[in-house]
Amino acid sequence: MPFVPMMWSVWGALVLILAAIWIYRSRLERDEEDQIFLDDSFSHEQAEQASILAKVAKVQPVFKGAMIVTAVATLCVVVYYVFDVVNQFK
Repeated sequence: MPFVPMMWSVWGALVLILAAIWIYRSRLERDEEDQIFLDDSFSHEQAEQASILAKVAKVQPVFKGAMIVTAVATLCVVVYYVFDVVNQFK
């Protein structure tokens, strides 16, 4: 398989993985409250919010890692085409 289609396939797969992780994280965060005032009678809501925060905290490093890998792959694609343009003008 030639390099360019393989490069685009890897980049596309990374973007799809990043999008899936982003959608999953967004689905988790939609039920999270920004600010709530709880007293002792709302302990079940406090436990629910804590579980949402724990799930988001587990996903966050994976999301950041996927963002970094996708950014590096995007940079590789851009650098490849910049070098291709430079080589065409030599």
